[in-house]
Amino acid sequence: MSTQSVAVEAGASHFTTCLFHKFMCGACLDPSYSPNSSGKGKSKSSIKKSSHGFHLVEGKSGHAMEDYHVAEYRKEKNHELGLFAIFDGHLGNRVPSYLKDHLFNNILDEPNFWKDPATAIKNAYRSTNHFILENSMELGPGGSTAVTAIVIDGKGIWVANIGDSRAVVCVGGFANQLTVDHEPHTERKRIEKQGGFVITFPGDVPRVNGQLAVARAFGDQSLRAHLSSEPDVRYVPIDSTMDFVILASDGLWKVMKNQEAVDLVKPIKDPRAAAKRLTTEALARKSKDDISCIVIRFG
Repeated sequence: MSTQSVAVEAGASHFTTCLFHKFMCGACLDPSYSPNSSGKGKSKSSIKKSSHGFHLVEGKSGHAMEDYHVAEYRKEKNHELGLFAIFDGHLGNRVPSYLKDHLFNNILDEPNFWKDPATAIKNAYRSTNHFILENSMELGPGGSTAVTAIVIDGKGIWVANIGDSRAVVCVGGFANQLTVDHEPHTERKRIEKQGGFVITFPGDVPRVNGQLAVARAFGDQSLRAHLSSEPDVRYVPIDSTMDFVILASDGLWKVMKNQEAVDLVKPIKDPRAAAKRLTTEALARKSKDDISCIVIRFG
């Protein structure tokens, strides 16, 4: 971006000390993080109960695992929040690792979060990206897509994304995509206006400056002038017709349509088993990318 808001600058300075402390301690790469992990949990205090499961599998692309996730519940201002995210990194795992540790804190630290969640989420995405770019010497040249979901008291869910990590809800047995795939060809005009270009090499997908296959992402220092960190944000009330939500990286969506994913896990009541079923099927369909899935069940 050519200009930065006061909120961005304030956010950047707020997190500087914490990040450099992590680097001084050598914790940036999160050595405890398992490339293949699985787990589950459930809400405790919400009137409308929810449960979740996740499963992550390292891909066969010849690099270390670059997908990270968040799946947890927090108590904030007498509200129970379910915090869920998939961060799909590229050119290293430092940016998704940083997002895992900081993005939700940044969102919840926005002073207007409870009055205007959509604006707070957008501000936090922008300020977090600004900080990542300004500290690329430590965080590296890479970047990450993101899909985040915040469930508030089991009554509604705020979903946001940049890139091609996706959220899909099952309502009455039918799939409905909650996020937008930010593909370069759909944002060609903006990219070209900002001095970049979109090109498709034979047998490949459209890429920004011939490099990145998404038009929006965190990080990516070399493309900072041409990418956007502006998320699409959507609110969906949770009612009796909503069965579950799937969050997943493109390691799943490259080989599976939304309705196929929903149909595959509809009969599986255990959300961890459902997430594992999705990753197993993606592997069977020859997905070579890292595959990360979170399934959130309601009721």
